Amino acid sequence: MAIRARSTFANRDAFLGVTFALLAAVGFSAKAILVKLAYHDSVDAITLLALRMVFAVPFFVGVAIWARRHHAEPLDTHDRLLVLGLGVVGYYLSSYLDFLGLQYISAGLERLILFLYPTMTVIISALLYKRAIGRMVIAAMALSYAGIALVFLHDVGAKEGSIVLGASLVFASTLSYSIYLVGAGHAIARIGTMRFTAYASLVASAACVLQFLAMRPLAALELPVRVYGLSIAMALFSTVLPVFLLSFAIRRIGSGSASLIGSIGPVSTIYMAYAILGERISWLQIAGSALVLAGVLVISVNSRRGGGQSGSERQLAQGDPARVDQQHDADASEERSQRVL
Repeated sequence: MAIRARSTFANRDAFLGVTFALLAAVGFSAKAILVKLAYHDSVDAITLLALRMVFAVPFFVGVAIWARRHHAEPLDTHDRLLVLGLGVVGYYLSSYLDFLGLQYISAGLERLILFLYPTMTVIISALLYKRAIGRMVIAAMALSYAGIALVFLHDVGAKEGSIVLGASLVFASTLSYSIYLVGAGHAIARIGTMRFTAYASLVASAACVLQFLAMRPLAALELPVRVYGLSIAMALFSTVLPVFLLSFAIRRIGSGSASLIGSIGPVSTIYMAYAILGERISWLQIAGSALVLAGVLVISVNSRRGGGQSGSERQLAQGDPARVDQQHDADASEERSQRVL
């Protein structure tokens, strides 16, 4: 009886974990859809990003207060400067470039380019640590970028705006975030993931608001109610809720399984873009998306096997640098979920 009860409990936990991971992936992926919908009302990237961050600030403040109570040791000057620099580079800059890029390319292409960040962390880590990249990983990266090329050709055929400019901006956004991941690994392990994430997010929020105040008049806030509704939806459904859902999923099924389930993100973006935005789906796009997903999954699986790397270096290669031990596993995945910024 006891064994059956434990089995039932485990099955329920697994079901809830998978459900939460799926909902988190869809929530993160919906960000591009909400941004594109807001752009229909002629709002610019600077204003929209500032609104989104303003509505997300209460959440970040709450997490910062909670984290401070659980970490009695104050930050030293070096830690403060690190949080400030990485918050600007990893969160503010990557978010700004991403929002700019979405003005020119389809939501599907944007999500696939963002999904390339593990390939970039592999390259950056290899350069920093002077470590050779295995043939399988190189082949997987080639597969991923070949897939991006196919989706790029799809967008060119669909005449989706200034494709080269938009793709370049989103690629730069992904590179910025990858640099942040590599640079933040040891800091996150020392400071604590939730505290580091909350503080860096508040830095990014301040940067977005200051940018708006410096570059736009307050009259720019005279927008349709629909834009404010979409901004709140971005903060709630593509930031706050997915973070908690992913955290709950990790506790039930582990970060590895949650990460693999998260691979549905680009697929869900493409479907939502088709259903909501009216973006075309072609066999070229489907084939390209499959190549990107396959390549990134191969890199992730290969990184988990280790390949002779230390634990922290393996996580850097995965774009999940804070998982230097089992205790940091769930926290680091929560940090990675903040990519929605």
